[in-house]
Amino acid sequence: MKIEAVWCSNQGKRAQNQDKTGEYLGEQAACFVLCDGVAGDAGGGEAAALACQFLLDHAGQGKPCQPDEVPALIAELQQMIHQAQQQDQFYSRMRTTLVALFIDRTAQQAHWVHAGDSRLYLFRNGYLCQSTTDHSLVQKMKDAGFQTGGLPDNLLYAALGTGKHQNATYSPTLSLADGDVFLLCSDGFWKRYNLAQLEYTLRMAHTPTEWLTLIEHLAPPLSQQDNYSAIAVWIGSPQESTLLQILPLEEKVVFQTPNCQRSRR
Repeated sequence: MKIEAVWCSNQGKRAQNQDKTGEYLGEQAACFVLCDGVAGDAGGGEAAALACQFLLDHAGQGKPCQPDEVPALIAELQQMIHQAQQQDQFYSRMRTTLVALFIDRTAQQAHWVHAGDSRLYLFRNGYLCQSTTDHSLVQKMKDAGFQTGGLPDNLLYAALGTGKHQNATYSPTLSLADGDVFLLCSDGFWKRYNLAQLEYTLRMAHTPTEWLTLIEHLAPPLSQQDNYSAIAVWIGSPQESTLLQILPLEEKVVFQTPNCQRSRR
């Protein structure tokens, strides 16, 4: 099974980039991780780096991570963050979001875990859908049918480091198909675009590098732009299905080369 991945990360207008991304791409297994330090409290970047490195170290053992192993992994990671909080009072409230994708290349299956408002999207059969639900107050109120106008959209009720028992959501196992595409991204990324824009640019792209390029140039950076990061993961030959349909889009797309890192195996 061919896997091709590209990631991009931008500091925006913030003093520090608290987004952390990483990948492991082995013969039997693959793992892609994106963490976003929760702003407003010291140590968000440190919590994100700790979480990202912990999961990549585990993936580096080379064996596929089974779905029933992930809750224990997250519990261990949560404990590590709590220990770091206790060791330094300055970082006593360090927290991070998380979205991680695990792939068993032999069984051709995938599953993921997420905490906070970092997201995972899946493209299949010509359509892109959001596969995670934000752990945010705004999302909870929307689900309950309430209006959210004026409510800050960065209030999270679950993230690593919150101390709550239920701090992550786990997906069922997904059998992979040739042409599947995953997008992992922080809130600074997905807030810039709507689903139609992401889907449209994917249908135009021949490679993951082109896709992230087209996405990044749909919207210019804002004056107070948050950190934004994304990982695009292509399974097999997505370009054969992404070009099946091209829908109209009012926004003009300008093609340039972004600051992306690429891996293929």
